[in-house]
Amino acid sequence: MCDERTFADMDEDVARRARLTRRELGVVAAGVGLAMALPAGAESARLESQNVVVPTPDGQADAFFVHPSEGRHPAALLWPDAFGLRPAIEEMATRLASSGYAVLSVNPYYRVGPAPIPEPGSDFANPETRKKIMSLMGALTPAVQQADAATFVDYLDAQAAVDPQRPIGTLGYCMGGAYTMRTAAARPDRVAAGASFHGGRLVTPGKDSPHLLVPEMKARFLFAIAENDDEQQPEAKDALRRAFDENGLAAEIEVYEGALHGWCPPDSRVYHEAQAERAWSRLLALFSAALA
Repeated sequence: MCDERTFADMDEDVARRARLTRRELGVVAAGVGLAMALPAGAESARLESQNVVVPTPDGQADAFFVHPSEGRHPAALLWPDAFGLRPAIEEMATRLASSGYAVLSVNPYYRVGPAPIPEPGSDFANPETRKKIMSLMGALTPAVQQADAATFVDYLDAQAAVDPQRPIGTLGYCMGGAYTMRTAAARPDRVAAGASFHGGRLVTPGKDSPHLLVPEMKARFLFAIAENDDEQQPEAKDALRRAFDENGLAAEIEVYEGALHGWCPPDSRVYHEAQAERAWSRLLALFSAALA
């Protein structure tokens, strides 16, 4: 969850991958490109995309909006990981849109400036980069997250490509996992599905822990947990199960074997293609069931 253990695991995995031959690296790269180009289990639709600006009480939030070019569709709000809005996140939003969703992926650091923030090529392994990103993340308090979530949901509902009669889904990576829970709690009238991929700080000792918001939600959830995150906090998955069970909400909670924190975005140092594809298939199944 973006701590020293996570960095050590990343470094070990990167070192292992560095031992691949050139031929093996070519196969891996080709597989990643193919995975992003061809939606799993869905036919690609004609899409429209644009960079947009969403007015908020705190300023102007830059975002990327992509949707099928015809008709109205269920909306999805995509929260990026700690590296923010960037081409890899836009590619993931586009892939989801090709399955029939109107997807808004946002720059969570818009109060600091337009994306990309941090700078392209930034690496958590660099102590100065790590310090900067942690500072950016720390400024986004739970109250800020929920206020932004409500604003972005309202923005989606106002778009011609969105069907406001159908529920909204939300998905998030790393720090974005907690944002999905706060989104579902901020707008239970609209959000019917949430998905957290290697989400951080979902269960904390604080009174503002995301898992304590479950009674305020009406959404079913998917929690795809990194193996090393589970090793550090094995009790988190049990606390999530109790919270959802006690409130009568469905939740698929699974530890993804061999997947390290950050394994889903294709530009991640620890991208795990097979497990990322499996997690993506579970996302599509969740949204298909909950947003129909």
